Amino acid sequence: MTRKILVSACLLGHKVRYDNGDVPCLDPRFLNWYEQGLLVSICPEVTGGLPTPRPDAQRQGDRVVTRAGTDVTEPFMKGANAALQIALEHNVALAILKQNSPSCGSLFIYDGTFTDTKVPGQGLTTELLRSNGIKVFGEDQLDEVEQELARMM
Repeated sequence: MTRKILVSACLLGHKVRYDNGDVPCLDPRFLNWYEQGLLVSICPEVTGGLPTPRPDAQRQGDRVVTRAGTDVTEPFMKGANAALQIALEHNVALAILKQNSPSCGSLFIYDGTFTDTKVPGQGLTTELLRSNGIKVFGEDQLDEVEQELARMM
């Protein structure tokens, strides 16, 4: 069975971000993986039940809250669990998720103060995937993804 790559839906151009936007990854390698049918997409936040658009949210420790202080940890965790299930069902080798997101960030996330300050950290989905042995990279780490895929073949 061919190993797949789990990817954030916004990187494929789906308008699922909190601001109803997308951030398509146009790197030729990423597009080639898409054309080969290797990508399995998910937006953990939408899958977890949050609407698009939705209030901006940031991680504060183990919780995820909106700027207004609403705790949205439960749908974020529901989406993270769904991402893990999809990864397991589709024989996912690794994941490429949207950097800085409270769900998908793999190197940096916003610090929870809503001041556009980034800190080293990971989103809830990334944390769950990694704790289950799935390597997670950001869209800015495709060199590392390419090396990991070559190593796995």
